[in-house]
Amino acid sequence: MTTLVEGNIQITFPRGANARKFDDNSHGLSHCMKAVDIIVELEGRVSFIEIKDFEHPRAPSENREALIEDFQNECLDHDLVYKFRDSFLYEWACKRVDKPIDYWILIASEALTKGHLGPRIEAIKKKLPLSEALPEPAKQQWKRKIVAECGVFNISTWNKYLPYPVKRI
Repeated sequence: MTTLVEGNIQITFPRGANARKFDDNSHGLSHCMKAVDIIVELEGRVSFIEIKDFEHPRAPSENREALIEDFQNECLDHDLVYKFRDSFLYEWACKRVDKPIDYWILIASEALTKGHLGPRIEAIKKKLPLSEALPEPAKQQWKRKIVAECGVFNISTWNKYLPYPVKRI
């Protein structure tokens, strides 16, 4: 098993998963490209994982409400979409895009319930080239998917639906 830490969020990946931090200086393009926090390669899929921790202990408490409001009002969508797209382009240029890619967004905030997250999932899906939402003629012409699945979770829903246990440390 592999365990990675982002801030004070710890994620444990199953045996056989190749998990790596991606939003660091290792890719060398921070000046022009955004990056998801973690990329996980499994036998038949790849997961791009972005973590937004609105309740990090070092975050000023007055910023927490503003971050939640920005998330609910779609103000963070642009950043979330470009993190996926730029990460996809980087992995494509490295010839590592040969499996379906899922995009999982963890919003580590107990203030956001499943009811808050549902509308956000749908809004973000509409802004990504998700295969199920492709318009014609792309649906007919595209031979490969860019985004297979997309989801937005808090820690509780993440641990319920995804096979990578998360905890705050």
